[in-house]
Amino acid sequence: MAKRDYYEILGVSKTATAEEIKKAYRKQAIKYHPDKNPDDKEAEEKFKAAAEAYEVLSDEQKRARYDQFGHEGMSGAGGFGGGGGFGGGGMNMDDIFEQFGDIFGGHFGGFSSGFGGGRSSRGQRVRKGSDLRVRVKLSLKDIATGVEKKIKVNKFVSCTHCNGTGGKDGHTTTCQTCHGSGFVTQMQRTILGNMQTQAPCPTCHGDGKIITEKCTYCNGEGVTKQEEVITFNIPAGVAEGMQLSMQGKGNAARHGGVNGDLLIVIEEEPHPQLIRDHNNLIYNLLLSVPQALPCGAIEVPSVYGKVTVMIDKGTQPCQVVATTQEM
Repeated sequence: MAKRDYYEILGVSKTATAEEIKKAYRKQAIKYHPDKNPDDKEAEEKFKAAAEAYEVLSDEQKRARYDQFGHEGMSGAGGFGGGGGFGGGGMNMDDIFEQFGDIFGGHFGGFSSGFGGGRSSRGQRVRKGSDLRVRVKLSLKDIATGVEKKIKVNKFVSCTHCNGTGGKDGHTTTCQTCHGSGFVTQMQRTILGNMQTQAPCPTCHGDGKIITEKCTYCNGEGVTKQEEVITFNIPAGVAEGMQLSMQGKGNAARHGGVNGDLLIVIEEEPHPQLIRDHNNLIYNLLLSVPQALPCGAIEVPSVYGKVTVMIDKGTQPCQVVATTQEM
């Protein structure tokens, strides 16, 4: 299958300026970001395609090669396009956020920390702990009014004995291979010339630090398992399958970094008498003929207790009688 034109992917012309390309990529990335499109493979592929296009078109030399030779000119160029694109095993989601996370600003709590970490302002790789996902069951009343919940989770926390470093008494040394940056620069000779790439340091595996003696409490991992009670508020109006996020309440990262997030998935408990229809509630009222003939008031259940509904004379089967009380 032929690859799409990079300009077409970003929706810009071949004469677009660097700023126009950057704005176009930012727009595409926000639209198809995984946080906004959970479990949507098509959106994920479009997100990756936009990043691949931007990686080439934002670089003057790569853009010139692409303009002259097309996709064939990117073979062996390193980066996104050089590995055959994302689909060809080149770069993954970590690499996207790591390389381009700084152009997004505050959207989604910072793109650079979304998938396994990013880089600090000094260029050192910042690890991110894994996310935790819990399911919370809510009654219709909880959903209608909002509710505070407490849950107990068993998660990884930073080891207090080594301050999360993994070294005994918190002692580590700076990696001499990468000088603490966590990555090394490599030169590759290709048919298009020498290309410079970056890769995680093979000595410290991206940590930037070397553990000379492991912490005996966490066995050098920098994290330990611990039970924690977390309190959070669920707003009114949530629905089945909706996912809420608490930033920094997930697992701690090994050897320091930022915590993952706590993802709260909503489960709506069925009501024994009421059926939810978006923000409305439906109650199927069964009346005998003698009950239906005269008009009058009748009590029906709601999430707040009993409410009174007026039944008009001549009301027909399956007719909807509305009250002002909604979810």
